[in-house]
Amino acid sequence: MTSPRYRSERAREMAKNSVGTSTQPATSLQLKYALLILLVIQNAVLILSMRYSRLVEGNQYITTTAVVIAETTKMLVCLFIIWYQQPTTSACIDFLYDSIVVNWQDTIKLSVPAFVYALQNNLQYVAVSNLEAAVFQVLYQMKVFTTALFSVVLLNKKLSGMKWFSLVLLFAGVCLVTVDPSSIGNQNNNQSFITGVIAVAISCVSSGFAGVYFEKILKGSSASVWLRNIQLGFFGSIAAVIGMLLRDYEKVIDKGFFFGYSPLVWMVIAQQAVGGLIVAAVVRYADNILKGFATSISIIVSALSSVYLFGFQLTLLFGVGTVLVVTSIYLYGLPNNKPEEESLPSLPVTGKLPPS
Repeated sequence: MTSPRYRSERAREMAKNSVGTSTQPATSLQLKYALLILLVIQNAVLILSMRYSRLVEGNQYITTTAVVIAETTKMLVCLFIIWYQQPTTSACIDFLYDSIVVNWQDTIKLSVPAFVYALQNNLQYVAVSNLEAAVFQVLYQMKVFTTALFSVVLLNKKLSGMKWFSLVLLFAGVCLVTVDPSSIGNQNNNQSFITGVIAVAISCVSSGFAGVYFEKILKGSSASVWLRNIQLGFFGSIAAVIGMLLRDYEKVIDKGFFFGYSPLVWMVIAQQAVGGLIVAAVVRYADNILKGFATSISIIVSALSSVYLFGFQLTLLFGVGTVLVVTSIYLYGLPNNKPEEESLPSLPVTGKLPPS
C-alpha cells in the first residue's frame, strides 16, 4: 500500500505536468491572437496613413522616392537576418556570393516578380492618392481573384466549388462598391476616381501574377525566403530607381530626393518595409483563415476610421458590397473538404514574404 505522502507528491507532480501541457496550447493561442491584432493594425493603419499623407497641406513628397527607400529597406532587413543566421560575417559573405553571384541564373529569375512588385507599389500610391481609404481597401481585395486565376493558369491548381463561389461574391461586392456614388467622395482637382480604379485594377493583376510566379520559384528551389527576398529587393530597388527616373526625374533634380518628407512619410515607409515580415510571421505561426479574418477586420476598421478621419459617408450600397467582400475572403480561406484536392496559395496580403 502506498503511503499518503507518496500519493500527495504524485498528485502534485501530475498536476504540474497537466498545467505544463495546457499552457503550451494557451501560449500558441495567445501568439495567434497577437499576430491577428498586429496584422489588422498593419493593414488598416498603412492604408489610412498613406491616404492621409497624400491629403495633408504643404509640400507633397515624391512617392517614387518612397518606393525606392521601402524596397532598399526590405533588402537590408533580410540581409541582417541572413547575417544573424550565419556563424560569422565571412561565412555570410561567402553564402551570399555563392547563392547570388555564382548561381546568377537562379538569381535572375527573381527579376520578373521584382519589377512587377515595384510597379505594384507605385500604383498603390496612385490609387490611394485618388481613392478614399475605405474604397481602396475593398477594391484592392480583387488581388485574391487575380491570384486564384493565375494559380489555375500557371500552377494548374484546382478550385473547389466553395472557392469559386467566394470569388463570385468578391467580384459582386467590388462591383457594388465601384458603382456606389459615395465611393467617389469629395474629389478635388488633383484627384480622379477613374484613375484610382484603374491603378487598383492593374495593381491587383500585378500582385496576383507576381505572387504566383514567386510561389512557383519557391517550390522549385530549396533557398530560404530571406535569400529570395534579398534577390527580390536587389532587383526591386533597381526597378524602383528606374521608375523614379522615368516619372519624376525633373522633380527629384529640382526639389531633392527627400523633398516633403515628414515623420508621417517615414512612418508609411517603415510600415511598408516591415509589412512583409509581419505577413511571414502570420503565415508561419497562424493559418490561412486567420489571415482572411485579419484582412476582413482591417477593411471594417478602415471604413469606420475613414468616416471620422476623412468624412467618408457610409451608404447601404457600400455596406452590402463590403459585407460580400468580407464574407468572400472568409470563405476563400476555409480549408478544402476533400483531402486529395490541391489547395490554393495563401490569401495575398501587402508585402512580399510568402510562407517559409
